[in-house]
Amino acid sequence: MPHSLWRTGRTHFLIGTRSRYRSGVMDGMPRGWAGVRTLPWYVAGSQVLGVTCVVITGVWMGHYYGGYAWDGSSQQFNVHPLCMVLGLVFLYGDGVLVYRVFRNESKRSVKILHALLHMMALIISIVGLVAVFDYHNSSNIPNMYSLHSWCGMLTFVLFFLQWLLGLAFFLFPWASTLLRSWYLPLHIFFGLVLLAMAVGSSLMGITEKLLFSSQSSSSKLAPEAALANVLGLLLVCFVILVGFVVSREEFRRPPNPEEEALSVHFNTLGEGSGPSSP
Repeated sequence: MPHSLWRTGRTHFLIGTRSRYRSGVMDGMPRGWAGVRTLPWYVAGSQVLGVTCVVITGVWMGHYYGGYAWDGSSQQFNVHPLCMVLGLVFLYGDGVLVYRVFRNESKRSVKILHALLHMMALIISIVGLVAVFDYHNSSNIPNMYSLHSWCGMLTFVLFFLQWLLGLAFFLFPWASTLLRSWYLPLHIFFGLVLLAMAVGSSLMGITEKLLFSSQSSSSKLAPEAALANVLGLLLVCFVILVGFVVSREEFRRPPNPEEEALSVHFNTLGEGSGPSSP
């Protein structure tokens, strides 16, 4: 395609795109902005819930089980629930939300932030897993014997694979446009599924910890159980709120005329058009 002809076509595309953008009839653009105005409140609510879950987990392990250490003692085990709630629930959920929070930033910047948040979640989760395996080995406790451990490990492995595939398909895209378009809905779907699995595994871990505590000091269990049950309910509320924000069409990233124009240009040189990010 001659360069001058492409520039003319690109200019006409931008003018038409901006016109449709202002009129509110572009594909996927809501006519009313009331829904978008509520987005900051939903996001703020999710952050309050997430931070509260992390704080309650820290208080639970610190107050009722003697704090934290890395010496093979039971205090080292306390690192596990704190790291998993912080990494595999809170930071992971924030990584899911970045495409809704930073709706008008450049797509590549949001992709990098998305990948970095999930990398932090991955590293913190690894610390939590090492803590519990090391504690079990030091105390001669079998590993991977409970449903909680099986579900938690499955969630972690799938999360790691999801992160690697996201890097390969979207941040360092070696795949064709057609292949990225095919994988994107799966990436979004499994992203939410994994967050739900992480919360489900956390709920099983909370129940398991309370059962062990009831065998040793049932008389002191009531206040601890109340705190743990509140934590469980807040985790459920967190995943519901994140899922709601991500699934609402009016909260999706609005189309960027410049990005759309470049996408059209490069797709004419390739295999066709398709989305490259959530």
